[in-house]
Amino acid sequence: MENHNTDARDILELLKEELTFVELGGYGRSVRTPWLPKSAFQDSLICINFADPTHAHSCSECHLTDFVEGEDSSAQVPCHLIALNEKGDTIEDLEALDNQAKLETTLKHWMRTKIKEIEQTRAT
Repeated sequence: MENHNTDARDILELLKEELTFVELGGYGRSVRTPWLPKSAFQDSLICINFADPTHAHSCSECHLTDFVEGEDSSAQVPCHLIALNEKGDTIEDLEALDNQAKLETTLKHWMRTKIKEIEQTRAT
């Protein structure tokens, strides 16, 4: 995994926190704004621009871009183009299906896999 980002946060800790967030229903509809869907990665602390309406940071500064393939890294929301499984499903694909359960299951599996890979790499 190449590192092109400038995010000083630890990717392993970010993924663990994101996994916990998803497992606790973090992407469920808000009680205050149930009409607004939440967007995977963008609406959580893993996003370098979370809660920043000005989006002061380029996505290229984010750890998640290290998981984006080739030209997809220049997309408007590159983290939504990460291949989450062998089939190549992305957040963008899964959000288009409007199946929140499938999105969250796929996302959790991907994060568990990446966490394990990073932990194994760091252990050696």
